[in-house]
Amino acid sequence: MTSTLFTTYQSAVKTRLEEMKRTAEAAIGQLEDSALAWAPEPGSNSITVIVKHMSGNMISRWTEPFTTDGEKPDRNRDAEFIHEELDRAALLDRWEHGWSLFLGQIAALREEQLLTEITIKGRSVTVIEAIEKSLYHNAYHIGQIIYIAKQYRKDQWVSLS
Repeated sequence: MTSTLFTTYQSAVKTRLEEMKRTAEAAIGQLEDSALAWAPEPGSNSITVIVKHMSGNMISRWTEPFTTDGEKPDRNRDAEFIHEELDRAALLDRWEHGWSLFLGQIAALREEQLLTEITIKGRSVTVIEAIEKSLYHNAYHIGQIIYIAKQYRKDQWVSLS
């Protein structure tokens, strides 16, 4: 297969997303279940909260992005930041659901769709802008997940690099 700018970009995005996901999962994998709800200080987010938020964002943005607003009316963003007890399996199910939607949309993307205008929060953006915004958003929160896991594990932290 001959590489084009589109296939190179699509492959790079897919690779970055998969790397981000694996890195966060490696950090989460160093924690016992109870640590997922731990926050470094009052008022800060736990890994559970961050995972709920990331998943909620990906589900909202990447479910039917060409026909519906990326901010779905049934999404309750504020509730994503409320602590709730979730066991690891339930939390990781949410995580997988969001990632599978986003990665599935990237895999199904066609070249002519990159400059298609879609809507997020009532604002028109190109698909490439939406992808880049999601890449940034996910990288930001994965950094938080790693930082929180490292703070929790302290000297027992195993480097991810």
